[in-house]
Amino acid sequence: MNPFERIAIGDEGDATTVVTLDITVRERLSWMPAVYATPHMIYLMELAASNAIEGRLPEGWVTVGVEVNVRHLAATPVGRTVVAKAKVAALARRLITFEVEAHDGVHLIGKGTHSRSAVELKRFEAALAAPREG
Repeated sequence: MNPFERIAIGDEGDATTVVTLDITVRERLSWMPAVYATPHMIYLMELAASNAIEGRLPEGWVTVGVEVNVRHLAATPVGRTVVAKAKVAALARRLITFEVEAHDGVHLIGKGTHSRSAVELKRFEAALAAPREG
């Protein structure tokens, strides 16, 4: 089965958030400035990638993030709206690679790539439930 038969190079998605204090670096590190935290930017990029292919996988299939390679280019203060965009750049076997970027309405704040792997949810959950050695 090809889980990508309904996905095409160039498919796009986006995700938006407003920067609040709870998603800033200061939330975890009180001595740091109250600017949008890199992990939250990456999460927004992952959401944009998922949105780019939403509804296009076969029933019972999902994608999971497997690689992130992004640069955080500019600081974003509380109150700004961040929009992340993702575009399908490559399809290979069960791997989808996206070009991702985030903008805060003033600056391009992040850019890079993100890859997701297609998995059959039933098999994935069974593997999680299985006892692990070690």
